This record gives sequence, structure tokens and C-alpha cells, in this order.
Amino acid sequence: MYAEERQHAIVLLAQERGRVGVADLARRFKVTPETVRRDLETLASAGSIDRVHGGAVPAGRIRLTEAGVALRETSRMSEKARIARAALSFLPTRDDTTVLLDGGTTTARLAELLVPGQVGTIVTNSVLIAGSLAARGVEGVHMLGGRVRGVTHTTVGSATVDAIRRLRVDVSFVGANGFSLRQGLSTPDPSEAEVKSAIVRAGGTVVALADASKYNSDYLVRFADLAEVDVIVTDKSLPTADHSALVDQGIEVVLA
Repeated sequence: MYAEERQHAIVLLAQERGRVGVADLARRFKVTPETVRRDLETLASAGSIDRVHGGAVPAGRIRLTEAGVALRETSRMSEKARIARAALSFLPTRDDTTVLLDGGTTTARLAELLVPGQVGTIVTNSVLIAGSLAARGVEGVHMLGGRVRGVTHTTVGSATVDAIRRLRVDVSFVGANGFSLRQGLSTPDPSEAEVKSAIVRAGGTVVALADASKYNSDYLVRFADLAEVDVIVTDKSLPTADHSALVDQGIEVVLA
């Protein structure tokens, strides 16, 4: 594993766990404690984490770091699978249903649950999702054009956004790097945010999929207010107080 990949993984772990320790990270990545300390200093200098005695905690500022698909695939897998199953219940039971599927590892789990003939038309900007659906014989899959972003394996840019703006679908399923009462739904990349914003506006019903580790994580670009989303599907590790705070704002929250 390259240093950059390891550092992305450290940030992700810090966000999920709330704290990471030098000794544990050294064992996990099979490197020396000195290497981990250098990684933590690099990340702290970039504002991606805050250093504490013996380790690090998530940065107390807007986050810019984004892990690649390979790292996110192995993170919170059981939670993502439950979220995907719960989100599937918001799919209308008609064979002419139209769906927009945002890129992301949780929306990819949802795509894996779709069977041939279940949906009339599926539009996605995810290279991985489009390929997976086509390989399983799911018909009516449309891949949005545009520049392919390597970190997420999704298409972005003006061509992608313009194509989505011409669409109106029954359901938009959208992922997020973070969500909170103060920032809404956010992501670190402006081009990704433009696409996600268009996906939200194109949906008759908008369902956001985000595991509980992403709550109160604010990233650089807000792509939707919480009021623009009909449902947030997250997991049961969301604290009761946070669940209540979201519900008090009139948001439907499903705990999978």
C-alpha cells in the first residue's frame, strides 16, 4: 500500500471510530509506529485530522479528504448492505419505473439487489454500477457521459450535469460523504457536487443513502439541503439524540 492510500485509510478510520491510535494503526497496516506518526503529522498539516496524545481524531473543520472506491468498498460493509435493502422498499413496484442511481459504494450495494425486469429504466453516472447491472442482464441501463473521475469511477462535468437536467425520474437514489443539520448533504469535490445536485432535482422521490458514521461530517461543498431529500436511510448506530434532531426537522429517517 502506498503512503497516500494508507493516509486515506487512516482518515476514514478516524471518521468512523472517532479516534485512532498509533500502535493499532501500525499493526493494521504492518508498518512501524514511526511511519504512522509521520502519516499523522502529514494529515494533521493538511487539516484532515487533529493530533492527540497517542493518535488522532477527526478534524474539527470542513473536510477535504476523499477515500477511493477500493478503500470504501471494505468499510462498514454490513451497514451498507442493510441500508441498501431498506432503500429498496422505496422503489415503486412497477416494471416501467425510472430510476437515477448516483455513484458510491452504498448505492452500488442497492444496484446489486436489482433484478432483470424490476425497473424499466436505470440511469447512472457510475461506471462500476452500469457495468455490474449490464453483466447481470439488467435491461434499460443508461450510462451518463462525461469525464470519468478516477477517485469515484463516476462521470462528472457539464455534459453529465446537462444530461441529468433534462431528466425527470420516479426515484433518485443519492449518496453523500457527509450529512448534518447545519450543512445538509455534502461532498469534497465541486464537480461531484454538481452532479449530485442535479440528481436530487431530477427525482420525484429523493432517497439519500448514508451510513451513520457520515453524520455531522461536513465536507467542502453542500449539494442539497436536508429539506430537498424525502428520505434518509442510515443505520442503527446513529445516536438516538441525532435521530430525534433529524426527525424534529420533519425529515423521514430510516434506521436499517
